[in-house]
Amino acid sequence: MADELRNIRQRIDNIDTEMRRLLNERAQCALDVAAYKAANVAADQKPVYYRPEREAAILSRLKEANEGPLSDDDIARLFREIISCCLSLEQPLTIAYFGPAGTYTEAATIKQFGHFARTNPHGSIDEVFREVESGAAHYGVVPVENSTEGAVNHTLDCFMTSPLKVCAEVELPIHHAFLLNMRGKPEEVTEIVSHQQSLAQCRSWLDTHYPDVIRTPVASNAEAARMVAEQTGKAAIAGEVAAERYGLRVVASNIEDQGDNTTRFLVIGDQDVDQSGRDKSSIVVSTKNEPGALVKVLEPFDRHGISLTRIETRPSKVSNWTYVFFIDFEGHWEDEKVQDVIREVMAVASDVRNLGSYPMAVI
Repeated sequence: MADELRNIRQRIDNIDTEMRRLLNERAQCALDVAAYKAANVAADQKPVYYRPEREAAILSRLKEANEGPLSDDDIARLFREIISCCLSLEQPLTIAYFGPAGTYTEAATIKQFGHFARTNPHGSIDEVFREVESGAAHYGVVPVENSTEGAVNHTLDCFMTSPLKVCAEVELPIHHAFLLNMRGKPEEVTEIVSHQQSLAQCRSWLDTHYPDVIRTPVASNAEAARMVAEQTGKAAIAGEVAAERYGLRVVASNIEDQGDNTTRFLVIGDQDVDQSGRDKSSIVVSTKNEPGALVKVLEPFDRHGISLTRIETRPSKVSNWTYVFFIDFEGHWEDEKVQDVIREVMAVASDVRNLGSYPMAVI
């Protein structure tokens, strides 16, 4: 038995040595790509190093070819970090996100860009937009909708005045945990703090376990975790990433009322993204002030067989009681069928703005 175990460990050592060699070979290829882009870009342009459509295609291909025993998602997460590391050699990325640190937006940022990107939290969504617009950050990550709470209107409103486009999407399952500091005891909790949406999403669990305890909404789950780290008698509802960052104890996990609760985030930047093979597009449509205007906008999508994935209405802020429609649909702006639809929509709408085409979330 000892010889058999020794042989297995020797195989592991040999595999690790070969993996190290291959990883360095891949890193050198990334440097070669960077050198090629720098040498061949036009004088008035900057080379584009982050290619979300290329990354999505790589991860999708690896998942489809995976033979186990690692799960498809585990393979994708491992290679996300490899890609992140190699990209940092080409161009270290700075990513602005809607903070503070320890929030789900930070988790979404890391999920999309890996741990090798530099991440900077900001106190509001419009600050994230401004950081990217000014060039202080290469990209930004902002929430756009939650499967139980609906749209994040602040993000939609920022798109109405910003020149930035959507470069990628991130879908993050939202799992809430009940957190105490290391000195706290569950039976001594006198106040539970969290963001108001998190309190709402965990109402059934709270009604069962802490029906008579005060629930106090705060600015963010990360703020709740910070408060609990400094005070006994308080408990926080937040993600386990906040527990790790603030040194809290996880008393109960997955306490949300709906197990499929998911938040969708958008990566914003100033670049157009090529086709990946599995794409979405986002547009903003202003309709004419006439009966049936929205029906006329949506009809071409149905007739051409293009699936709509989201429609949101926001005040236009141009005049009272006028509205714009944010529409997400499957397909890329450059697809021939999509171009046909857009032409027909432009003929019946007062304005159509392309917010970008981008790969569907892979992991």
